Amino acid sequence: MDINTLEPTPVWSNFSKLNAVPRPSKKEERVISFMLEFGNKLGLETFFDEIGNVIIRKPATKGMENKKMITLQSHLDMVHQKNADTVFDFDTQGIEMFIDEDWVKAKGTTLGADNGMGVAAIMALLESDSISHPALEALFTIDEETGMTGAFELKAGVLKGEILLNLDTEEDDEIDIGCAGGIDVTATRKYNEKDGSHGDAGIEITVKGLTGGHSGMDIHRGRGNANKIMNRLLFLGLDYNVRISSLNGGSLRNAIPRESVCKLNVGRKHADKFMKKVNKLSEQIKAELSVQEPNLIIELTDVKPAKKVMGLGAQEKFIKAVYAAHNGVYAMSGAIDDLVETSNNVAKVEVENGKISVGCLTRSSVDTAKLDLANSLRSAFELSGFDVEFSGAYPGWNPNPNSEILTIVKNTYTDLFKEEPRVVACHAGLECGILGQNYPDIDMVSFGPTILGAHSPDERVSISSVQKFWNLLLEILKNTN
Repeated sequence: MDINTLEPTPVWSNFSKLNAVPRPSKKEERVISFMLEFGNKLGLETFFDEIGNVIIRKPATKGMENKKMITLQSHLDMVHQKNADTVFDFDTQGIEMFIDEDWVKAKGTTLGADNGMGVAAIMALLESDSISHPALEALFTIDEETGMTGAFELKAGVLKGEILLNLDTEEDDEIDIGCAGGIDVTATRKYNEKDGSHGDAGIEITVKGLTGGHSGMDIHRGRGNANKIMNRLLFLGLDYNVRISSLNGGSLRNAIPRESVCKLNVGRKHADKFMKKVNKLSEQIKAELSVQEPNLIIELTDVKPAKKVMGLGAQEKFIKAVYAAHNGVYAMSGAIDDLVETSNNVAKVEVENGKISVGCLTRSSVDTAKLDLANSLRSAFELSGFDVEFSGAYPGWNPNPNSEILTIVKNTYTDLFKEEPRVVACHAGLECGILGQNYPDIDMVSFGPTILGAHSPDERVSISSVQKFWNLLLEILKNTN
């Protein structure tokens, strides 16, 4: 079956067109041009702001002119992740999609349903000449995934809408009214490279096959973190004079790291004992994670010994600092049942050519708790001689249970599907909190279709859920005041 023939056809057709355009975060030039061309061809008011956010406005249909203008918001960029054995260039290729029963998936890469389904739904509304709706204002932000730059840089006074519908959540029975804020914690230090000893054995350790996922929405699921697993293995090496030559684990701050590769030297007299210890611990780790990570692979391969390695003092401090760095859920919310309040993702670790970099994304729905955990990480790394930088901080979105648009969406959902939706706050970062800083009076909710495995090559979107999401969106437009 062709994806373009799925229902609702206007949504899937626009999703296919969007997915043909490479759109990595911070490289959105092509998708910005794509959206500008789309709006201009429709003859709608279309423009972009200084940072690159695209705004398109469409007048109300007949009889709905007196209703409040609605701002529909989604982000243009997507997370780029692929399996190690997938040959794919995100800068030049469009996403290759296929249908698997009720799911649309991508071939070995992220799908871009986050947040491409929201973008496609807005496009379908803008191009329709048969759907009744109030005046619409489409806001397509950039760089949501790696800094929320578009939302941060949107100036006050640009938007005209009184209601904002953010179409960027991933459970079709949820209405989101709050989210966590976040901050990047980056630890760096230099080290003196030493000459590898003659007669050393060279070993490459590879951790792979992990599920990964969204570092906010999936952080409570207990999935393996490739960087922390690798560090447990390297900790064994402190007793065997192991010397790291290079290490590369994880890729994106907001994705749970799925793979890590480390090359190291070890004296031949210690090599067998060290590898036996690593193999034993590997089996123990696999047993620990057998439910969450049934496909975990830990491989040891003989390689050519490196000419340059990390000094022992710096290496011990590095390994112990990463061991001390908290990863996963730090605290659960006392206000909302089953909501993660504070967490950290040890997202990316790089060691090479005399430089170490460890990148973390710390999230919390409580700003003071976010800073508390960030300071805990800072302390662990600074005690080991690292320089630590905080950057990219963004606020959470405080829930408003008395929201007028929330009542409308809840009632519309209940009338349509004969059951009540779940009203929630999420541990992911949504742009609503940032947008609310310059637009404090705008009434906001967030909802979307069911998307699983976001930020990983397992990302998939439910076909039946997209139909449900679309029907809900159309009814909401009819029912607003």
